[in-house]
Amino acid sequence: MRGTGVSDEDGFYEGLPLVDSFGALTERARFASLPETWWIGVADIIDSTALIEAGQYKTVNMVGAAVISAMINALKGHAFPFVFGGDGAGFAVAPGEVEIARDVLPKVARWAETEFGILLRVALFSVSDVRAAGHDVRVARLKVSDGVDYAMFDGGGLNWAESRMKAGEGTLDPAPEGSLPDLTGLSCRWSHMPARNGTILTLLAAPLPGAQPEKVSRVYERIVTLTQQLERGGHPAPVSGPGADWPPRGARLEAHAARGQGSLSRAWAKALFESLIAWFLIRTGLRPGGFDARRYARVVGENADFRKLDDGLKMTLDCDPDTQAEIEAILSAAAEEGLMGYGVFTQDEAMMTCIVPSILTDDHVHFIDGAAGGYTQAARKMKASQAF
Repeated sequence: MRGTGVSDEDGFYEGLPLVDSFGALTERARFASLPETWWIGVADIIDSTALIEAGQYKTVNMVGAAVISAMINALKGHAFPFVFGGDGAGFAVAPGEVEIARDVLPKVARWAETEFGILLRVALFSVSDVRAAGHDVRVARLKVSDGVDYAMFDGGGLNWAESRMKAGEGTLDPAPEGSLPDLTGLSCRWSHMPARNGTILTLLAAPLPGAQPEKVSRVYERIVTLTQQLERGGHPAPVSGPGADWPPRGARLEAHAARGQGSLSRAWAKALFESLIAWFLIRTGLRPGGFDARRYARVVGENADFRKLDDGLKMTLDCDPDTQAEIEAILSAAAEEGLMGYGVFTQDEAMMTCIVPSILTDDHVHFIDGAAGGYTQAARKMKASQAF
């Protein structure tokens, strides 16, 4: 997303070139190290696996996306690198923006606990601390459509920060009761997206300590090349975009984000009414005031982040059985070679959580995860495999 309102100390992020091919990101030269003065923020839901096993997968995704939504609104649309992790998020900010992050993160933690009883860990670390620990934070920008690009991360810095946060370092306490982040635009109205080619495959793969970066990149390249042979590169959304059922499953969650200190039932009714209009326009093709809901749905699919590099390879793919077997064989061989740990999880559907500042522009962002908690479940499997 692009905009103005907060100064970027040296124009670092906005000055990065846009990469228009995900496969090109397997070339490490595409990434640039963050300036020493920058900061990174991380957030993670405590015991997200238990929440997902209790059926709260959409709530988990909503809370993870809320971190990014609140930062986007607080920075008034100014471009900054961020990444959605399913049950959390990571981002980086220039030094002039760190106090904004220090204000926003505790508010999101308080909101998650007040609205859902979910405990969200949040923390900030300086890039200089990351480098002192022997890691780096390197960033690239992937252009996924004419309206949206997403940050990709490399160097191990975000993973290090998350591990230190879980150890109790750098953490920020929740804001006082009654504190609210601005979550304008946060929603999850779209229907789940059923697999068209066999299964929705969620995969995580991350380098093991001491692994040679060049060998890791070659493994990523093999997997990305393989997935490019899938329909639409494995994109879970069809060309026409995700479907819209009514009533939407996520209307009540959206109400929790939108109500502020107002009535939950009133916010829920508003979300239901707005989603009914959207459902009707998509079904009929009518264009009131020139707004084309079917085009909007197509752009939603184009803007979605179904694959990313986040100190590792993360993908949610519509995948056939043969390709899945080949992917797992590549990952297994890489694990045996001591290059990386990995986890895969399969489910029947994918789901989407959205941040939509305006339906009249094309800069809305959409985060895809497996509809049974794919990223969280894959991470659990990866941790279990590394315990032996």
